Amino acid sequence: MAEHEPRYLGKLDLDFGPMTYDPQRRPLLVYHYERYLLEQNINSYIHSVTRSYGVGSLERVATSSDRTARRGAVLALGRLADYTSNRVLGSALVDSDRGVRTLAENAIQRLWMRIGSPTQQRHLAAIGEHIEEREYDRAAQIGTAVVQDAPWIAQAWYYRGKAFFQLGQHQAAVQDCHQALEVNAYHFLAASVMGQAYLQMANPVASLEAFRRALRINPSMEEVRAQVIYLQRTLKGK
Repeated sequence: MAEHEPRYLGKLDLDFGPMTYDPQRRPLLVYHYERYLLEQNINSYIHSVTRSYGVGSLERVATSSDRTARRGAVLALGRLADYTSNRVLGSALVDSDRGVRTLAENAIQRLWMRIGSPTQQRHLAAIGEHIEEREYDRAAQIGTAVVQDAPWIAQAWYYRGKAFFQLGQHQAAVQDCHQALEVNAYHFLAASVMGQAYLQMANPVASLEAFRRALRINPSMEEVRAQVIYLQRTLKGK
């Protein structure tokens, strides 16, 4: 190997012993990710990654000092990991790199649907579809069944809260979104809906705090940031 050629770390390097990430010793994942950027074939990328990395290794790379490696790890975790990687991807939401933050925002929402039994996961998907179709009563009904059966599924609380919000039941929406955040502290969407519900209840102070909480979790929410600026100016004017 030429002296100037970077050495890529593979699975054995990552699974055993301390890891270092210097320009001459980059994770093999960087090579896979850079190839993905050229080919734009996500299935080929994930196939290549799984031959060299497990979820635990990807989690470690997601916290490395190599920006490109973090991007590749977060993208792969969104496709391969389950809810147990929620903390790693939640932390990536505030990464110093915008690309990592964007990938984490998409990846973590995939994880939120991969929790519970296969039946519960199908119910979550059904609730999401009903909300998209504006069938809010049905979404709330299925959401109620899921939270009664598995109150530890934050996405079910969030979905029901979102349905309640669309039905004009704003206090119920606040309660469900609060519960979603109790279960999953990284659920920025629940904090955002809570802020909207408080706004409809003419409680700008509580709305501002909820929106600020959403931004602390996920600083990339520009619409929420605009709401925060508006509410701060409004309350200051009073």
